[in-house]
Amino acid sequence: MSDKNNGRDPRLDLNIGLGGLFKNLGDLVSAISEAVEQASREGGERTGSGELKGGPDGKLKGVYGFSIRTSIGGAPPTVERFGNIRPTEQGPEVVEVREPLVDIFDEGAELYVVAEVPGVEEREVSVELHGDILLLETTGERRYAKELLLPCPGDPASLRSSYRNGILEVRITKVTS
Repeated sequence: MSDKNNGRDPRLDLNIGLGGLFKNLGDLVSAISEAVEQASREGGERTGSGELKGGPDGKLKGVYGFSIRTSIGGAPPTVERFGNIRPTEQGPEVVEVREPLVDIFDEGAELYVVAEVPGVEEREVSVELHGDILLLETTGERRYAKELLLPCPGDPASLRSSYRNGILEVRITKVTS
């Protein structure tokens, strides 16, 4: 994926309608496959995002994306999705709350979590820690929510968070046994 079009692959802008639906879904699958192959060859991270527009009243707006991380010749790629489109038994559903893109880094005695939550105010951000579960949530016009399973439990008293320019940073001291 290139960073043209603000980091979005133009094939990922979908306009829901019977004529273009299957073509657009095919383009999305192709874009993801190409990103996995490129990330596997070169290592690193590839991301893509887009919007779904349509619906009976034309007001349906879904935001989706993916992040693929690999190391050269290493473990299989990991794919993380984000956005407000959720799979259901009846098919994809657009929900009000978006899932942010999140990275977790193990920095020895601390865990460092970075989440992309653009378009919210700092006062709208809520972060809670319950053992090895971190809950991120925002309120307001643009809503995000994500429940993260951390690699180990953290000390709730050590939780420190900051929010600036759409980026939420959280630091947690690990609980040692």
